[in-house]
Amino acid sequence: MRTAKGLSSKPEKMDSGVREEKKIAGLERNVFFAGLTSFLTDTSTKMIYCIMPLFLLSIGASKTQLSLIEGIAESTAAILKALSGFWCDRIGRNKPFMLAGYAVTAVISPLYSLARTPLNVLLMRFIERVGKGIRTAPRDSLIAGSSRCVVTGKNFGFHKAMDNCGALAGPLLAFFILSRAPSEYTRVFLFSGIPAFLGVMTILFFIRETGRCPGMPAPRISLRDFSPKFYAFLGIVFVFSLGNSTDALLLVRASEVGVANAMIPFAYLVFNAVSVLFAVPLGMLSDRIGKERLILSGFLLYAFVYFGFGAASLKLAIFLLFALYGLYSAATDGVQKALVSDLVDKERRGTALGLYNTVLGLALLPASLVAGHLYDRVSSGAPFYFGASMALLAALLMVFFLRWKKPRGE
Repeated sequence: MRTAKGLSSKPEKMDSGVREEKKIAGLERNVFFAGLTSFLTDTSTKMIYCIMPLFLLSIGASKTQLSLIEGIAESTAAILKALSGFWCDRIGRNKPFMLAGYAVTAVISPLYSLARTPLNVLLMRFIERVGKGIRTAPRDSLIAGSSRCVVTGKNFGFHKAMDNCGALAGPLLAFFILSRAPSEYTRVFLFSGIPAFLGVMTILFFIRETGRCPGMPAPRISLRDFSPKFYAFLGIVFVFSLGNSTDALLLVRASEVGVANAMIPFAYLVFNAVSVLFAVPLGMLSDRIGKERLILSGFLLYAFVYFGFGAASLKLAIFLLFALYGLYSAATDGVQKALVSDLVDKERRGTALGLYNTVLGLALLPASLVAGHLYDRVSSGAPFYFGASMALLAALLMVFFLRWKKPRGE
């Protein structure tokens, strides 16, 4: 039975929009190639990201400026995530948005080699994040639209694993380049363009559209179409994200504790390796025990990890904390998207996932400003203690979310 909000009491075995096709490695074709695209693109972006804090500090940026650059780029581009999600639902197409968004990253990545000031980096980072804003919700909508309801956790877990495989390869390549030519950041930026270009080619030749059939009317989408429970979850995500500032500060913290600059990419590699190993198993676990419970556990683990980063004084502790941080990521990132896609009708998933990603992006600006200010003006541990506190508050709210009673007939 379907409610006025469009939610069914039990997940259907198969979405009507999912076509039966020959699977690749046990996965729907689009799920597999969307994962491959993210692997290639994340290889590129993480080659850059794992060295960007050190590069910015080397050209005179403060920790507050470092946080501000990340916050402005992510938060401004976050608006596009909602708009692109809305428009991909309106026109019934995902692939054009994916092509445009991933192409922007492929063009911008090697251009970081031309940056000479923090302002140059801000401009390029902003443009690259605009590309991410264009592609994220349509890509997630394509994955959800290519998935059977009972395996959304598994499929988003696979995508997260592939995303983090790229985040493994990227730091490894950056480490290889820097170990041969320390501080040659320009060389890393130039090489990063190659996998990004291959990612665009993967979309162009291998991904198939899952939108509406030609001639089908576009759905009328209003913010009132979404249930109170959907908005409640977005509120919890926003609270948590206020304490989830840029990961760049984690890399800066590792450097301050004594991890050598050449080893910083390796520390980030540990984080991504653990996330890769556990993303699919935890995604499958969320399909069995409930996505809300796994997200709650992830918030509690995040609080422990961030408190640890605030108190850490040993290099070994930093690597252990990065490993636990990877476990948190595996338990929440893909699972939260799967929960969002389960809370709404398939015709509105692009918009819903766009709103979800917008909430994450908009929260990053105040989160990064607060964290950067605390780092520069209070202490190196203060931003991490603040993040741990917000995670505990979000975990408490998730407890109430778990007790949410369904209305009659839902």
